[in-house]
Amino acid sequence: MSFGPSALRGFPVTGSGGRVEYRLARNAVVREFQKGRLSRLDVCDAHPELLRAARNIGTELPEDCPICEEARVVHVTYVFGARLPPNGTCPTTPAALARLCRRADEVACYVVEVCPACAWNHLARMYPAGGRHRAAARLAARNNG
Repeated sequence: MSFGPSALRGFPVTGSGGRVEYRLARNAVVREFQKGRLSRLDVCDAHPELLRAARNIGTELPEDCPICEEARVVHVTYVFGARLPPNGTCPTTPAALARLCRRADEVACYVVEVCPACAWNHLARMYPAGGRHRAAARLAARNNG
């Protein structure tokens, strides 16, 4: 599992530190479902707006849904921060995400794994960007350059 920019599958990450991966929690939920301890109703409960975003602007991954095994999962990214809508914003392109990550204000980015077919969803990762993280990335690039 990569923790660098390539982990976002085409979405650049600026800054350093603070990234949190939820792969272990995801795998635990999938195992509990496979053992029959959780029902499909327990794990396939995506909000209708999340499903809409997944169908229309999500980034499809090369892996099948771990629950229904009938459709590819997609990643949907939400960004929260100062001077953004209270419910955050959902960038539709990698360029839009990059613009948000270059902001002077710090933002929090959340990547959610979603199956548009069965409504499985799980938080994949969270990372900060912009603000001091942007300055740290510039400093690191200068030192490595």
